Amino acid sequence: MATILIIEDNPAIVELVKVNLQLQGHQVLCAYHGTEGYAMALQHVPQLVILDLMMPEVDGYTVCQRLRQQPSTKGLPVLMLTALGDLEAKVKGFEAGADDYLPKPFEMPELLVRVKALLRRSQALPESLSTPELRTVGHFTLEPNNLEVLVQGHRLKLTPTEFELLNCLLQHHGQTLALGQLLQEVWGYAPDDDVETIRVHVRHLRTKLQKASPNVAYIETIYGGGYRLWPEGQGT
Repeated sequence: MATILIIEDNPAIVELVKVNLQLQGHQVLCAYHGTEGYAMALQHVPQLVILDLMMPEVDGYTVCQRLRQQPSTKGLPVLMLTALGDLEAKVKGFEAGADDYLPKPFEMPELLVRVKALLRRSQALPESLSTPELRTVGHFTLEPNNLEVLVQGHRLKLTPTEFELLNCLLQHHGQTLALGQLLQEVWGYAPDDDVETIRVHVRHLRTKLQKASPNVAYIETIYGGGYRLWPEGQGT
């Protein structure tokens, strides 16, 4: 099973999550503030990080950003746990590089499902990241080793989730992908009440692409249907 690092300043939550993860067969490491958690992540390089947002010394946003900047931890799945459940906090968490976001209070079965989904998806990442060949479709050239994409000469750094999302859209380019299908293929689950997760990630991916090509629209919103990607783009 996996090694999972919990970075959380509430001992009761740490113990609750730790026990339940251990019952699933996982090895669990625990840190109670951001500085300690970041150091442990670099030292042990777990398969998953469960990260609290509001902590002393260094907050979860900063920890996540730092993890994404290190070669050994840039691809680690990060699940944020926080009492800040509003959309602005969720968007900020995804901007920092979080892969998933679970507001407190949470139900333990939901946390376990999300952990399982993130681990299942991350097991597919090393295979794609180890592929040396570049993949070019239309204006896009994916660079799996760097989690980057070249768009008409512009190099964009993506989070692991953004990279997998773009890869999924490219695999089905020209087709309309429903929100549930994207959640299933990228996140590994399709909860009916969590469509905002995919909308936030698509929004930020679209913003990055528009910075590279301001006059070209690549991701089309199909109202009531989902999203469709045009590799050659469409004029705006």
